[in-house]
Amino acid sequence: QVQLVESGGGLVQAGGSLRLSCAASGRTFSSYAMGWFRQAPGKEREFVAAISWSGGSTNYADSVKGRFTISRDNAKNTMYLQMNSLKPEDTAVYYCQWVGSSGTYWGQGTQVTVSS
Repeated sequence: QVQLVESGGGLVQAGGSLRLSCAASGRTFSSYAMGWFRQAPGKEREFVAAISWSGGSTNYADSVKGRFTISRDNAKNTMYLQMNSLKPEDTAVYYCQWVGSSGTYWGQGTQVTVSS
C-alpha cells in the first residue's frame, strides 16, 4: 500500500505561482513513476505532468509546457509541481498519482483556484 498526501494548493491571481507537494509513504520503494492530474468542475480528470523514478524523464501536457515543472526528491519521498504564470483555466483539483509494482494510487487532491 502507498499513501499520498498533496499540499500547497490555494487561491492565486492570474500570473502568479504555486508549488504543490505530494508526500508518499508506505511501500514507496517499488515506484515506477509519479504524476500530477487535475479535474475542473464538470470536466474529466486530465493528465498534467509525469516523472520517472530517477527523475531523468519528464512529460507534460501541452497546456502546461513551459509554465509547470515537475520534480521529485526520493530521499524525502516527495514529488513537486512548480506552477508559474497561472491562468484561470488552470483552476482545478490537482491529484497526485503513484505507479508501481503494487498498483496505482491516488492522493485526495488539493484545490487550486486562479482568479482573473
